Amino acid sequence: MSVNPMAYEAQFFGFTPQTCMLRVYIAFQDYLFETMLLVESVMLKKMDGFPDCKISPFELRKSTEKFLLFMKEHFDKLFSKMEEVLLQLVLNIPKNVLLPEDKVHEQYPDSKEQFQALQDEIHQLQEQYRAEASAGQALRAELEEQKVVQAELEKILQWFDGLENICRKYGTSNFKESFTFLTQNSKKLQDMLKDVEKKSKKIKKHDQLL
Repeated sequence: MSVNPMAYEAQFFGFTPQTCMLRVYIAFQDYLFETMLLVESVMLKKMDGFPDCKISPFELRKSTEKFLLFMKEHFDKLFSKMEEVLLQLVLNIPKNVLLPEDKVHEQYPDSKEQFQALQDEIHQLQEQYRAEASAGQALRAELEEQKVVQAELEKILQWFDGLENICRKYGTSNFKESFTFLTQNSKKLQDMLKDVEKKSKKIKKHDQLL
């Protein structure tokens, strides 16, 4: 049997040519064995009609096997030649023939180098996408943090508004006390505002890069 995989032929026929030839070989061989058994059984019946025949069934079986071996050797030689002809002239697709489903390769031929370059580019884009997705996830987490900080700042501003209203309502003395408290907490408020501005600039810069 041929060792050539003949993959293109298998794509066209739906089976490998070697598989086809193997099945034909087995079919011929089975037919040969059945024929020899049938001939042997006929000869045994004929021998029963000749009482003087000195050939025993065992000797007949040995002769049958010997003849079968002779036939099989000649059959293998003939089949080998037939297989070579069929694989080359019947079950073979010429090198210059392109199957209909592969016409696109004729219109857009790519070398191995071009294909590898495309694979590398795809891999690079996938890595870039993963990096941007990770960065986007981190930014979303920062935005959630910003919302929390903004809510706290709004509470502080509301508190300051309330403090100012109280100062206006009750006069300078209460305002002095409130001003002292304001002075003590202004540093904390400034730090929080700087942190918010820094994170906002970072988010804007990332959006511009995307």
